[in-house]
Amino acid sequence: MNTLALGPSWLDPDYLIETFGLIGVLVIVFAESGLLIGFFLPGDSLLFTTGLLVTTGVLDTPLWLVCTLIVLSAIIGDQVGYLFGRKVGPALFKRPDSRLFKQENVEKAHVFFEKHGPKSLILARFVPIVRTFTPIIAGVSRMNYRSFITFNIIGGVLWGAGVTLLGASLGKIDFVHKNIEAILILIVLLSIVPIVVEYLRARSHSKKQPVIEDGAPQVQRGRHAKR
Repeated sequence: MNTLALGPSWLDPDYLIETFGLIGVLVIVFAESGLLIGFFLPGDSLLFTTGLLVTTGVLDTPLWLVCTLIVLSAIIGDQVGYLFGRKVGPALFKRPDSRLFKQENVEKAHVFFEKHGPKSLILARFVPIVRTFTPIIAGVSRMNYRSFITFNIIGGVLWGAGVTLLGASLGKIDFVHKNIEAILILIVLLSIVPIVVEYLRARSHSKKQPVIEDGAPQVQRGRHAKR
């Protein structure tokens, strides 16, 4: 299968799988699930391509075993992220930006976690960048460990096995083989939709914020006048 590289060639799912095999897939899933340096790795398109390659026989490993190992890697990755967050704590929010670390990504994950609560561990699995930092934020927030384990397992199964099985199912369709490049690009675009929506919401909120702030002093002056 010859796919179009989505960005640098070393981030192309097909290239990664052909070069590093199933072990490479598991390492990437683990890193993207909870290591700070893993946020830029291709998660959704990689799992989809893995399922497709299993169906076509390029990866000579039973599908059930592939899904099981991917799920375990995703769950363990989140577990490491959670423990890292508990250990680092608030210091994470004071860490300076670098080439591989942006404070903005931590803040996005924090807002996402505060908005959706424990279920964010499931929802974040399907949102690039956010899925890397959410388990870390859960650790920073000292989320109940039993609840974390529960939502971590559910999210790991739905994302890890779900996207892989989707690729395996669609891999049996000739149309998918003929248009794999376009489908992978579509998957990447769909995966960043939540980020774009959140960005637009934040931008809209920031524009409205000065109006609210300007109105606040007027209310306070009115109260003082009545006194």
